[in-house]
Amino acid sequence: MSASVSPLAPKSYPEMPALRGVRMATAAAGIKYKGRTDVLLMVFDKPAAVAGVFTKSKCPSAPVDFCRSNLPHGVARAVVVNSGNANAFTGIKGKAATALTAKSAAEAVGCGENEIYLASTGVIGEPLDASKFAGVLGDMNKTATGDFWQEAAKAIMTTDTYPKVATRTAEIGGVTVTINGIAKGAGMIAPDMATMLSFVVTDADISSSALQAMLSAGVEPSFNSMTVDSDTSTSDTLMLFATGAAAADGQKRIETADDPALASFRAALNDLLKALAIQVARDGEGATKMLEITVTGAESDAAAKTIALSIANSPLVKTAAAGEDANWGRIVMAVGKAGEAADRDRLAIWFGDVRVAVNGERDPSYSEDAATAVMKKQDIPVKVELGLGNGTATVWTCDLTKEYVAINGDYRS
Repeated sequence: MSASVSPLAPKSYPEMPALRGVRMATAAAGIKYKGRTDVLLMVFDKPAAVAGVFTKSKCPSAPVDFCRSNLPHGVARAVVVNSGNANAFTGIKGKAATALTAKSAAEAVGCGENEIYLASTGVIGEPLDASKFAGVLGDMNKTATGDFWQEAAKAIMTTDTYPKVATRTAEIGGVTVTINGIAKGAGMIAPDMATMLSFVVTDADISSSALQAMLSAGVEPSFNSMTVDSDTSTSDTLMLFATGAAAADGQKRIETADDPALASFRAALNDLLKALAIQVARDGEGATKMLEITVTGAESDAAAKTIALSIANSPLVKTAAAGEDANWGRIVMAVGKAGEAADRDRLAIWFGDVRVAVNGERDPSYSEDAATAVMKKQDIPVKVELGLGNGTATVWTCDLTKEYVAINGDYRS
């Protein structure tokens, strides 16, 4: 873990309220780092509805396989997360580690193994010794408490420099419900779902199928619109749980995602997912700048997103940002290579409020000083207008610094 906290870290963290129906505990099992919490247990006292989206990687981790196989069951009683080892590319041993963890967790909590969900983050290719933490799950279940969100967020960090938390409230039929979420991620970040983990819990009473529909839609403008380094992890996992505790307040159970009573909840969930995604992008390894890239005038929203990600993932764009260089030629290059329709002579580009290029050439009133002033800020909005249609998209990324190379050059040592 790097000693210094990202300069883009939040100035303050929200007070995370306890949420009825879920308790958490952490432990230091010494999986990779000594004297650091690296195991998180999340327990649902009554069966919770569950939804999940996972990596599109063709080399998924053993925990991702495990979660996918349990998801159709639709019920969760516990989640076990470890950091320091991704349990990915670990073959038969990886499967054995998930089996041991699930068995131990099911015994600790008193439920079926198909009600357990697992996630691991850290080094790929190292066998995970699940016996290190299998034995402590029983004690963790006894000590688990509801007022533990910040600690939970810290336990799942790897190269993160700060914990990522968010909370929102919403109304369902006049009853107030709460949504809390935590996330981790700093490198190998180009979620495509769904090493990015996020766990979101609400006390609302909503069916797993309705949760799944909202989550699958909600990842697109949030986690799937954020990139640190274009590298989709083997382990990306985003899960949403509903404990149903708000039923005690008279909240009528929601069965389908198209229920009009979900309007406030859906908006709050989407807002929370976006807040967590931006926190992940702001903690990109070695990051000193945050770029918000908006593409307008594309042939379609999908085309706009492809072009925006082409810009966001360009090492040349990202290094220009690190060097505070208003080099709009990098943007032109990234638009041109994206593979989507673009007309060079209709292109316009802005850094902040400064239009640097228009109609396919440098803006006649271009000011190097004005553009450089934008690049010196921590938050740099970039806008590209293609002039072809109505497609729009926004994505977030960070700059690429020498520190990123340093962190990843000796990650396993």
